[in-house]
Parts: sequence; C-alpha cells; structure tokens
Amino acid sequence: MQRIPVIIALPGISGPLVKGAPIVTKILLSKALVSATVLGLALVPLVASAGEVHHRVNRENARINAGVASGEVTAGEYRRLDGSADRINAQRLADLRANGGHLTPRESARLNREQNRLSDRIYFDKHNAAEQRGSH
Repeated sequence: MQRIPVIIALPGISGPLVKGAPIVTKILLSKALVSATVLGLALVPLVASAGEVHHRVNRENARINAGVASGEVTAGEYRRLDGSADRINAQRLADLRANGGHLTPRESARLNREQNRLSDRIYFDKHNAAEQRGSH
C-alpha cells in the first residue's frame, strides 16, 4: 500500500505543509492556530450580550423612577421615557426570539444606539426646567 502525503495549505505561509514535516513547520502551524484562536476570543467582548442590554434597560428604568420620585421628571416626560424603555426591551425580546436566544452584532449595535439616546433623553428631562407640580 502506497502512502499519500496529506498537504495542508495555509494563507500567508509559502509552500504546503506536509504531514510528517520537520518540527519547525509544526511549531509554525501551532502558532498560527493559537493566534487565530486568541484573535477570535478577543473579539467576543465587543458584542453586547442580551443580558447586558436587559440590565441596562433596568438601570434606565431606575433612573426614570428616581427622576419621578425627586420631582425632576413630569408625568408626560415619564410616559415618553417609560414608553421608549419598553420599546427597547420589546425589540430586544423580538431579536432574541428571531435568533435562537442570541443578538447579532448589528442588533446589539442598534439597541446600544437606542439606549444611548434614551439615556441622553433621561438626563435632559431630569435637568430641564420642567418639574412636577408641588415638588418644589
């Protein structure tokens, strides 16, 4: 029976790597695989998880409620802010259902933008001149 060599071609490495090749070649292959794995793992934290989005929605709701309690947020501002938070959470749930319990990078980025806008709006509403009647 004749042995047929197994040839592995890697981009960026000149010449094929043959099974049974010298140890230097095997070390280069090992380093390339480790580098690719480390790079892949380094990119994972860049995508917000669904849990992070959910916790942020809860924190924003707490900020809204604190503004109501202090009199800094009026009833109309509360309805608008709370509705926005509810829409973000509903979109998060819809995205999770559509993708088997995960958020895609695009969905994560969109939800993050929406949450940034909501956060800015909460800050503005808490610091504008409007107050609840009888709060001060």
